[in-house]
Amino acid sequence: MQRLSVVLITLNEEKNIARCLASVQNIADEIVLVDSGSSDQTIPIALKYGARVINQPFQGYIEQKNIALSAADGEYILSLDGDEVLSPELEDSIRQEKQAGFSADAYEMNRRNWFIDQWIVHGTWYPDTKLRLIRKGCASWGGTNPHDKLIPLKGKKVQHLKGDILHYTFNTMDDYVSQLNKFSSISAKSMFEKGRRASLMNLIINPAVAFMKSYIINGGFKDGFNGYVIARQTANLTFLKYAKLLQIQKKNSGAQKAEVRLTH
Repeated sequence: MQRLSVVLITLNEEKNIARCLASVQNIADEIVLVDSGSSDQTIPIALKYGARVINQPFQGYIEQKNIALSAADGEYILSLDGDEVLSPELEDSIRQEKQAGFSADAYEMNRRNWFIDQWIVHGTWYPDTKLRLIRKGCASWGGTNPHDKLIPLKGKKVQHLKGDILHYTFNTMDDYVSQLNKFSSISAKSMFEKGRRASLMNLIINPAVAFMKSYIINGGFKDGFNGYVIARQTANLTFLKYAKLLQIQKKNSGAQKAEVRLTH
């Protein structure tokens, strides 16, 4: 039977990590945790579950997760976040694949997100399909920080597994708004570094499109009040990341003009 490694990156996840690791105890041959300086009980808790802990200063979500992949010893690797849990159905699906010898190079699964007081099952938050289980060397983390994703090599066989990753996202509105502000800043910086540029039209059109997609097209209205909040804040996140990108552009342009003046 091929070995299965479970890998995570963490920073101060003491509220979540035990729940996460308990959900993989019956299928993991090893647990690798790449931690970027936790000051709480994350590491002691992980050690109780037999995890191998690697201390790694934070380089970015994509970079940290690729470090975790490279550190795994198993032939197959399952990547999770500290606030995620395998549903019993998904755990069983992975166990069956492992016992059968894994028939695919990579596996995707749906992710169900918890928001304050309910599971969100519509809008752009569900099925929120994620590729998370791979044969080592068949995929790597890419995308744009903080919206990372596992990208399989061309031609690799990808299979969908039954069951959900249960994602315990936000317990309060304050947590959600704080995360949006943080992620919009990271997104704007990553977009600029990759050569993306924004215009005033992005501030007008893109947030409206994001709201319509989340609330109307993908049925976010079916999740009631929280569905509306998520759609509005998805639009706000879109607005913020383009506004911050424009701000970076203006700052960079001003610095370049100042440098030109100094050289003449």
